[in-house]
Amino acid sequence: MGDGSGRMKRLLSLFAAGVMFFAPAAVVLAGELSLQGLIDEALQASPEILAARAKATASGFRVPQSMSLPDPMVMVGYQNEGTSSFTFNEASDSQFLFSASQLFFFPGKRALKGEVAAKEVESLSASANAVRLRTIAVIKELYYDLFLAHRSMDLLREKDVLLHKVEDAALARYAAGEGIQQDVLMAQTEKYMLLEREEMLRQRIQTLEALLNSTVGRDQAAPLDRPAAPAFVPYSQTLPELLAAAYENSPEIKAREKMVASTNARVRVAQREYYPDITVTGNYGLKGSAFEDMDMWSLTTSVNVPLYYTTKQRPAVQEAEASMSGAKNELQAVRLRLSAAIRENHAFMRTTERLMELYRHGLTPKIHQDFQAAMASYATGKTDALSVISRLKTITEIETSYWGQLVERKKARARLEALTGVTDFRTEEGRQ
Repeated sequence: MGDGSGRMKRLLSLFAAGVMFFAPAAVVLAGELSLQGLIDEALQASPEILAARAKATASGFRVPQSMSLPDPMVMVGYQNEGTSSFTFNEASDSQFLFSASQLFFFPGKRALKGEVAAKEVESLSASANAVRLRTIAVIKELYYDLFLAHRSMDLLREKDVLLHKVEDAALARYAAGEGIQQDVLMAQTEKYMLLEREEMLRQRIQTLEALLNSTVGRDQAAPLDRPAAPAFVPYSQTLPELLAAAYENSPEIKAREKMVASTNARVRVAQREYYPDITVTGNYGLKGSAFEDMDMWSLTTSVNVPLYYTTKQRPAVQEAEASMSGAKNELQAVRLRLSAAIRENHAFMRTTERLMELYRHGLTPKIHQDFQAAMASYATGKTDALSVISRLKTITEIETSYWGQLVERKKARARLEALTGVTDFRTEEGRQ
């Protein structure tokens, strides 16, 4: 009687543990990894962001350079009469020569050159913003993947606790002659399989932490706290709204649009090269004091003649026009790529929302009921451990799938923010 009572207590304890498995875990963590803190740190320390920002800043210095005139030319010389002696102040043709010349572009060229450089600056600035958005999206994705790895580890440990109780109950039944050895071996085998999965999760956590540190701009071995559990937040944006926002705000589209404008200005610059530039030269001849009234000066202008326009100016225009055509096609390609990516991620978010609804109100309650029924049957000896273990595995899989869908939903939302360029960088951290 005492042995039977002890076995029943073990089984009831196992049943209670199974019920507690379904209750939300209220875990108090010593510290949580802040997603917003990682983003703020990355904006100041990420090498990729800093490099893109520096590149855009450096390009800004090209604008005044492109609009600047060529350096003036200064000449100093001496003209002597004869070769046998120095005749300055002795011969009227002997003199010191001074000249200065400056090339002036044909009207409109400087403004167009400045426009080309300015549009390139705007394109690189937009590209730097795109790098910032992509980096933030990558940080969010790694953060949520790291949370999922920790949560999966929790689920394995919870399952391990229940498997220990199943093993104890199987041992008790086997010792009393009411069970079979296969139940004990099955529970032990499942425990060893959990150890393998735990080791794989530990390796994944280390990899994700290294990637997250690297993306933020930290040392890869820097310790990280555990990420906070993300909360389910409804998403109300429609597909047409997302597409409209992307076409208006996407930095990738803006970068390509500015490149189209830059190449258009390049075409006009190349067309202006058919017109000659003007060089103004001032000359002064300084003679000796004996001939000071005979000092001479002159002012001349010269123009270059685009005589070889068939091999120089015309091909330059054709090159610029081809570049503009390529820039327009690249812009269209970016629009199509963004449109496809937005449609994919939007559909993915809708799918995950339906799946999570199915888990919450369909699969989870039913598998819980099935597990409780199996536990009750096992307590009375009406079923074997295989039924209990298989239902326990199903519960773990459903729990993991639920959190996995929530994480994938968060990652899809992060990608949509990067694609559309619409985000205030605020994160949604909270307990589910």
